[in-house]
Amino acid sequence: MLFKKIISEGLAHNSYIFGSQGTAVVIDPRRDIEIYLESAYENDLKIQYVLETHRHEDFVSGSTELAKHTDAEVFHADLQLDYQYGKGIKEGQSWLIGDYDLEAISTPGHTTGSFSFLLKDADKTDWILFSGDTMMAGDLGRTDLVSEKLTKQMTETLYNSLVKKILPLHDGVIICPAHGSGSVCGSDISEREWTSLGIEKRTNPKLQFKTKKEFIKKNATILDKPPYFKKMEELNLRKNKKSFTKRVIPLSVDEVAKLSQKDDYQLLDVRSNLEFSAAHIENSIYIWEEGLASFAGWFLSYDKKIILICEYSRLETIKTILGRLGFDNVKGYLSEGLFGWHREGKKSSNIATYNVNMVCEKLDQKNNVEILDIRDSDEINNEGKIKNSIQIPLVHILENKIKIPTDKTIFIFCGTGLRSMIAASLLKRTGFKDIAIVLGGLSAWNSSKFPVCENVNENNEKE
Repeated sequence: MLFKKIISEGLAHNSYIFGSQGTAVVIDPRRDIEIYLESAYENDLKIQYVLETHRHEDFVSGSTELAKHTDAEVFHADLQLDYQYGKGIKEGQSWLIGDYDLEAISTPGHTTGSFSFLLKDADKTDWILFSGDTMMAGDLGRTDLVSEKLTKQMTETLYNSLVKKILPLHDGVIICPAHGSGSVCGSDISEREWTSLGIEKRTNPKLQFKTKKEFIKKNATILDKPPYFKKMEELNLRKNKKSFTKRVIPLSVDEVAKLSQKDDYQLLDVRSNLEFSAAHIENSIYIWEEGLASFAGWFLSYDKKIILICEYSRLETIKTILGRLGFDNVKGYLSEGLFGWHREGKKSSNIATYNVNMVCEKLDQKNNVEILDIRDSDEINNEGKIKNSIQIPLVHILENKIKIPTDKTIFIFCGTGLRSMIAASLLKRTGFKDIAIVLGGLSAWNSSKFPVCENVNENNEKE
């Protein structure tokens, strides 16, 4: 028997392959499918079925690509959507995987037609629930993605799915969700990699309710929706997606210099934040590598070709992350990096950095300075705010740039300093010149024992 959980780092996406007696099924596959093919081959299994718990919005599904290489049958949820591939799943439908039975259970709420899959062992005992985004460790799936206007209705639908379909299962059932901690498909997913229904009943804060009304009030929440979700909604209905490739072509300094001046190109720099601050090509967008899965979909365009600025050894990983988000528009990479760029005498730009002690000195001197805090509201509520700072969450920085003064030095502040560099690169592209990064962010601020204020609302009440 083979049972394997495949984690796509950054996206916090979980997919699964289960096999027995020569037959295997893959649930919610990602686009780069080699790991499923290799796992099946190494265990003498044939992938016969590919199942989707719902139409995913945060990554490109690999179902059709996997079917091309294996002749597997693909089954999708959300029958109300116009899928160009696969067969629609029906309530109670089952697949035999060796001696194990896998049953489809309709569990709408996260999407209109979500399904979960219940795996029963050879003795027909309920064993594993592949819950998609219906239930996750310490959290439940978002109910605002179908439509913000339908959030309460979808939350009630999720309640019915849980109460009638999932919670009646025995406490020992293992819960295998489609996402882990860090995913945008939940609001507060636990870092617990493995969980059970019993653990979730006892510890999941969103399952602590007595009435349907209380459940809806607790869980009908509207969160930020990354703009790239629309692209995923489109791609994940298509039959003929582009084949995934990790190859990226090298570009010379002159080629990059020429292409970077065109409106249909964008430079993406994924080096360390200190390397970027010291020297970068003008108009580059900065996103550090580990933050790429979280922020590329917010700030990169699908309509512009991407030129990468990164270490050669990281190219394959970066291309894979972008490919999982549907960014097939990577033109190439600067072959000799900033070293080659400077050797050819090309101009570069930089961003000033200050440690927290230097920033506080500036503030005490009442120089013409402001702190721009780009943490989100939950962070500020939980960790405190910096007195007199301008508060704009990173993902809303461009639409609110009018609130940022242009006649003062702007010190950009976040939790550690990494997101601040993203904000700085975006603001520089729109014309801001006198901006600087607070190194270490709140972590450094607290280590230096500088004060933070409790967040209060307009009625002077603690939030």
